[in-house]
Order: sequence, then C-alpha cells, then structure tokens
Amino acid sequence: MAINCPFDYCILFLRKTIEKQEIQMARRYCYNDVLPLTAMVAIECTNVGLNVLFKKATSKGMSYFIFITYTYAIGALLLLSLSFPFPSRQVLPSLNFHLGFRIFLFGLIGFFAQVCAYKRIDYSNPTLASTISNLSPAFTFILAVLFRLERLALRSSISQAKIMGTIASISGALVVVLYKGPQVFSSPSPSSTLLQPSYSNWTHVMEIYPAELLVALFYNICGAIISAPVSLIAESELSSWMLRPSVAVIAVLCSGVIQGFSSFVIAWGLHLKGPVYIAIFKPVSIAIAAFMSAIFLGDSLYLGSIIAVIIISIGFYAVIWGKAKEAERTTSSSKVPLLKVEDARISKRNARILKRK
Repeated sequence: MAINCPFDYCILFLRKTIEKQEIQMARRYCYNDVLPLTAMVAIECTNVGLNVLFKKATSKGMSYFIFITYTYAIGALLLLSLSFPFPSRQVLPSLNFHLGFRIFLFGLIGFFAQVCAYKRIDYSNPTLASTISNLSPAFTFILAVLFRLERLALRSSISQAKIMGTIASISGALVVVLYKGPQVFSSPSPSSTLLQPSYSNWTHVMEIYPAELLVALFYNICGAIISAPVSLIAESELSSWMLRPSVAVIAVLCSGVIQGFSSFVIAWGLHLKGPVYIAIFKPVSIAIAAFMSAIFLGDSLYLGSIIAVIIISIGFYAVIWGKAKEAERTTSSSKVPLLKVEDARISKRNARILKRK
C-alpha cells in the first residue's frame, strides 16, 4: 500500500489496530471456549479407552487396588516433573492446614469412589454402575446452586437452558443404558465411568488456591499416600505388586499419565468455567463409549445409542449456550459501572458550566 498523504497513515494505523484487536479476541475465544471443550472431550475419549485396558489388566489377574495405587503414583510423578519447568506466575496464598486437609479429603473420596466403582461392577453389573454415575451432573448442579457457584433464576432463559440441558443430558445417558432398540450395525459393551469428588467442592479450592497444576499434584500425592497402605492390606503378597511385561504394564502407565493430565485439566476447567460445565461432560462419555466401542472393538451399535447421542447433544449445546450467554452478561455488567461513573462526571461538569453562565 503506497502512502501518499497523512490520511493514508491514519488508515494504516487503524487497520493495524483492528487486526491486533481481532487477534486478541480470537486468542481469548480459543483459551476460554475452544480449548476447554477440546480438552474435556479428549479426556472423556481417553478414559473410555482406558476402561478397555483396565479390563485387560484385571483379566490377567491384576488387583484393582494395585492398579489404583500405581495410577495415583505415576500421576503424581508426572505432575511433579511438570511443576518445576512450569511454575505458577500468580502470587499464591500460603498452603495452610485447612486447605491441605480439604485436598487430602478429596484424595480420600477419590480413592474410595474408584474402589466402590470397580467393586460395584463385581457385585451388580456395568449397567447399574453407568446409571448411577450419570447422576453426577444433577448433583453437581444442585450443589453449585446451594453453594452459590451458579446463579439460578427460573424466569431467566439462561437458567432455563442450563436446567433443561442438564436434564436432557442425563436422560440421554440413561437411554443408552436402559434402552437398546434394534441393532443398527455390528458393535459395544458398556463402559464404567469412575466417580469423582464433587466438582463444586473442587471449585471452592480453586478459588482459594488458584494453581491448577499444584492442586492436581497435591491431589494425586494424597491419593497415592491413602491408597498405598490400604492396598498393601488388601494385597499383602509382594509378588502381586510385581509388574511383568504385559498389557497390565501398558494399562498402568497409560492410566497414570491420563490420571495426572485429567486432574490438571479438570482443576483448570473448574477454575475457568465452573462445576456445571465440567460435570456436563459425564453423560457425553457414555455416547463416546458407544461409538468408540463400535469402531474399535467391533461391538454392536443399537438405535438407542443413536437416539441418546441426539438427546445428549441437544442438552450439551443448551448448557454450553447458557454458560456462554452468562459469560457475556457478566462481561457487559462489569463495564456498566465504568459507564455510570463517566456519565456522572459529565453531568457534574455540565452543571458547573450552567452555574457559571
């Protein structure tokens, strides 16, 4: 572009300014919306794949107590290695006893929740386990409202979208479990999803100590410390703790890496988006499990799974839409006081001018 006059300089300056603003908006959108969505979907896909590896490992005689202990230990080592090259840039408060006890309690709940999930499959069946785990979004939404982490206004379209989206997601997940329908093409065995500690309580911790990597590290360390003595009591023979070259070693290593990665992503997502956004991915994992089993395991895909995916997609989109509109309203409301202050200054200035006249 040839610059012939000062007016051309102004046009070039404005164009560069607009381009910078567009780039900043695109980066902000990717960080706040695209990246959390992609990370959560990736976690659910990998968790479904790990369920297959876990079944292979336990079929070779590996105890799920040992499997959980190794998972926590490898996850803690992975996060510990990442905490040194990627330190927190924020000024963090001191880690007091109250906060440490909370994280320790989350590790305790997480360990026993995983044990109960695996044991429940032994005593009942994976269908019942999947049905119970699908209630996680509903309980999370109720706790988030009670702890005032989510605003609930029944006349607001945003709250209605989040409520109906949560109900639709849970209903769709239950359709996968309770209704098969005719077979569409040859393909899945239902996969079990592990229960996690309440996302609402995790959000409280992230508000007090906003360091996702360190919180995830402390959680995995506490899980390893708690699970080790319990697993030693349950599996006292040291020979059962030996990992021999087999699918069990692959399952333990993959599970440990995913455990550390998912702990960090969930903590980061809770800090960025809140508990309801994270919990809504729990029913989505059922749909992912159905299609991944159909593609990679050659199991049967039924009409009920397809109907459930449609229902879950509608509910998922409704919750995401509600969260996006809520974020827009929060951003616009934060700008209103500044405008009011400026209007007050202008009115005072005009009043002074009128008095002088």
